[in-house]
Amino acid sequence: MENRDVPPGPYRATKLWNEITTSFRVGMPLRKHRQHFKKYGNCFTAGEAVDWLYDLLRANSNFGPEVTRQQTIQLLRKFLKNHVIEDIKGKWGTENLDDNSQLFRFPTSSPLKTLPRRHPELRKNSIENFSKDKDSIFKLRNLSRRTPKKHGLHFSQENTEKMNCEIIDEDQENLADNREISQKDVEEVWRYVILIYLQTILGVSSLEEVINPKQVIPQYIMYNMTNTSKHGVVILQDKSDDLPHWVLSAMKCLANWPRSNDMNNPTYIGFERDVFRTIADYFLDLPEPLLTFEYYELFVNILGLLQPHLERVAIDALQLCCLLLPPPNRRKLQLLMRMISRMSQNVDMPQLHDAMGTRSLMIHTFSRSVLRCAEEVDLDELLAARLVSFLMDHQQEILQVPSYLQAAVEKHLDYLRKGHIKNPGDGVIAPLPTYSYCKQISAQEFDEQKVSTSQAAIAELLENIIKNKSLPLKEKRRKLKQFQKEYPLIYQKRFPTSESEAALFGDKPTIKQPMLFLRKPKFRSLRY
Repeated sequence: MENRDVPPGPYRATKLWNEITTSFRVGMPLRKHRQHFKKYGNCFTAGEAVDWLYDLLRANSNFGPEVTRQQTIQLLRKFLKNHVIEDIKGKWGTENLDDNSQLFRFPTSSPLKTLPRRHPELRKNSIENFSKDKDSIFKLRNLSRRTPKKHGLHFSQENTEKMNCEIIDEDQENLADNREISQKDVEEVWRYVILIYLQTILGVSSLEEVINPKQVIPQYIMYNMTNTSKHGVVILQDKSDDLPHWVLSAMKCLANWPRSNDMNNPTYIGFERDVFRTIADYFLDLPEPLLTFEYYELFVNILGLLQPHLERVAIDALQLCCLLLPPPNRRKLQLLMRMISRMSQNVDMPQLHDAMGTRSLMIHTFSRSVLRCAEEVDLDELLAARLVSFLMDHQQEILQVPSYLQAAVEKHLDYLRKGHIKNPGDGVIAPLPTYSYCKQISAQEFDEQKVSTSQAAIAELLENIIKNKSLPLKEKRRKLKQFQKEYPLIYQKRFPTSESEAALFGDKPTIKQPMLFLRKPKFRSLRY
């Protein structure tokens, strides 16, 4: 089935549900089946449904190839519960479905879910007049301030002075002519600069359908930008909001396995599984996901950018969105992503599950701890798994502090300080500096570049096999034979003739050249 893009906006998870159910209903093959000596038309087995839906989900950019067969079965059970499908006798409402030959059919009723209507007051308080144009202007006025929740967020005198000094330290000679900037002014500018960057990266004409400005708390952003370790991990001043010491020790043990395994620790068989179970239990028992219920719609909308040719856009957008998190949540997310990323790449990591690889286990275990809706949504598990998979692969870039954001804020505050723009409370509109981004290419151009790049990489692999002097001759022959079977065109381009292939091993050509053809003489009869 063709992958249709679901545009950014509210209730995107519901829209994705409607897209998947419609694609399944339209594309799932129906035929006659026999069961208990009876024939049933226009139906399908559970196993056939799993096969077809599994391929559909893996090909859909909103979910990706990380989707497992078990997750597909879980989604089909939700289909049965929500009357997207019913058994051959018309029963539905339970989740009694397995990967077997049980027969199901489509009901006559529509499986689509209705989208809730947004309350007028919510729309009134959302962002307006945010232009997509690079020369966007914004009004520093009518901002409803919000007191941040108490998450151990303490701005020390040193940190506040450090930030203000970075902003106001210029032009000390003309200090008398400069306007004084209040802390509230600084917070207003931080809020709007990050919103404009987010709007520009996402390429939307307005952010009102994606995020409410009330959800952007400048104090969180400023803290996450300045209170970090040398590795960019948030440092909390109130340690009561940090991970418990025993959880940190367990995470450090698995992240650096086996190097950090203290000799004092138990060494019994299955020790690493017990340590992992301890970490998993802690994160699964958190009352709220690390990305918070409040930002669920925001991150679900970014999931629609998770396509190969939009990878850079997704990284930049997620980098900004993760700055909006309360500092304790951001710190936990950073440490969790660093741990599971290292574990999934560690070849020395013992098997932690009998039937699942380490990477799949990490995604399956922690996805609900990272992203889920306050009210259970039917696609939560698949959407969360897709996001966690992307975060694992790009956690170093996404969870680092973007220096360009600090520079943009300093520049705008400099305009405010020098009087080029009025005080934020005066309501004068002020232009932001323009920012340019990489040119976006089409999906077709990306595919063409991907093919050429992949072929170059494969050809390089062939050369490495050929030039590897430490590889035994027999093993080299085996690898080249396997390479020829997998990539015949690239192999033929490297070895156009059998002589060129034989020259590598000093052998005779594998294909014998045609021998000299001698014409047989005609014998004439002795009779005249």
